[in-house]
Amino acid sequence: MKITPLCIPDVLRIEPRTFGDDRGFFYESFHQAYFDEAVGRKVSFVQDNHSKSVHSVLRGLHYQIKQPQGKLVRVVAGSVFDVAVDLRRSSSTFGQWVGEILSAQNKAQLWVPEGFAHGFVVLSDSAEFVYKTTDYYAPEYERSILWSDPKIAIDWPSNIIPILSAKDEKGTSFASADVFS
Repeated sequence: MKITPLCIPDVLRIEPRTFGDDRGFFYESFHQAYFDEAVGRKVSFVQDNHSKSVHSVLRGLHYQIKQPQGKLVRVVAGSVFDVAVDLRRSSSTFGQWVGEILSAQNKAQLWVPEGFAHGFVVLSDSAEFVYKTTDYYAPEYERSILWSDPKIAIDWPSNIIPILSAKDEKGTSFASADVFS
């Protein structure tokens, strides 16, 4: 397993060792001990989620202000551009974002720790997105920052006109968002 800290070092790109031949492939998608060593602490996951979206669907930027969720995300069909935004006021990377292409082909995963907003846009005809969370979904604490907020200035793929949910169309600005200490 290859684990690479990104330009926001708490966000990790995780690439499994894949064993393949003419019959198909095998890889270990999660190993608790390796994961805990990589993030430097014991992490417990309590919920797995699976979504399917069509081309140009943009989901995010989501987070929970209480019961924050760390997320281990991957794509099992198709491809997405996946983004994490640091919402930890005490962090040297507060307000910065990092993005990676995740796909069924590259099998890469992204560790998005608690204290980050998260979102993705679908690049392929459709994509299936699977992720583990460190806390349960709590809609009363869910927040959404506008995906196109100029203060964050995420460099989303330019050939995409995003399809948004009503909730994501009404995302709050970064300047007025609830953030973490």
